[in-house]
Amino acid sequence: MVINQKVTEDYAIYNSDNMYVLPELPTKSWDLSIYSPPFATEEGTGLYKYSSSENDLSNCDTPEQFMKQYEFVVNEISRLTKPGRITAVHCSDIIKKDGSQWDFPHEIEMLHLKHGFKRRNKITIWKEPLEVRRRTMVKSLMHCLVIDDSTEVFPAMPDYVLIFQREGVNEIPVTHPYCFKGFYAGATPFLDPHKKTYGDYELFKKKYLNWPDPYTNKLSHLTWQRYASGVWDDIRGNNILEFKDSRETDDEKHVHPMQLDIYYRLIELYSNPGEVVGEPFLGVGSGVYAAVAMGRKGVGIELKESYFKQAVLNLKNIQLIEKKARELFDEVNEEL
Repeated sequence: MVINQKVTEDYAIYNSDNMYVLPELPTKSWDLSIYSPPFATEEGTGLYKYSSSENDLSNCDTPEQFMKQYEFVVNEISRLTKPGRITAVHCSDIIKKDGSQWDFPHEIEMLHLKHGFKRRNKITIWKEPLEVRRRTMVKSLMHCLVIDDSTEVFPAMPDYVLIFQREGVNEIPVTHPYCFKGFYAGATPFLDPHKKTYGDYELFKKKYLNWPDPYTNKLSHLTWQRYASGVWDDIRGNNILEFKDSRETDDEKHVHPMQLDIYYRLIELYSNPGEVVGEPFLGVGSGVYAAVAMGRKGVGIELKESYFKQAVLNLKNIQLIEKKARELFDEVNEEL
């Protein structure tokens, strides 16, 4: 049952259980999907509780029950994904009640291998330990334990992005004839060695922005070097969509949308302009927002009504934000 929906020429988002909507979408209609599923937990932990709905995967009693239900979603994503195309899953290891870890990424991988995907990569997303401690209050990051008993102290867990490719031949290559024209992440697109070699980044960018030969474009070369790293340690933790007004009393304790930098990079790498990007767990709209911002089409599904309403607001604001971005880009081109 679809409770509400917002459909435009650029995106379609639905307030519903994704298992009501996904089976109704056309087979092989997604060129790319990016999402962060609810995180499975043991009964009684309550750390990743998103809502009180019985349809919410986060309310499964055990990780095993969660994976059984999540498999239905993965099977649908497999049906929707075009041959040779990518699905990217944002996840992390899970802390159990006894303090040990459950290898959630491994379980996700096994499901995708079962349903027609190949694992192609695993990107580690570095997280600042103090920020993790402030947001989650996890005991193992308390400095006082270093003094009292450091066998109870452990590093902050990173996030991961698992890259899977649908089996089959990709009929439409994802090409970048004009290379990478910008850098999607933090305030330091240049590392120290780059600064010493090339000087000021903005001047460097202007020089190579419209470079005639894509194969010798140094702006694209250096951008790719950063993207090609297996550890993305430059993702801006605060580059997220507005979400605070969508929170309710039954929310997860530490809800935090996935950073837009991750979406932007993956969309640029794995889709062509005009193609369809799916997000089966929409949240406040980050994936669809990023897709539209980059000239793609977005399809998203969100169970929680307050999140869906916030996604509608976030997508409404994109027109003004992107208009300003295009005007700034035009000004730069005029100067060149």
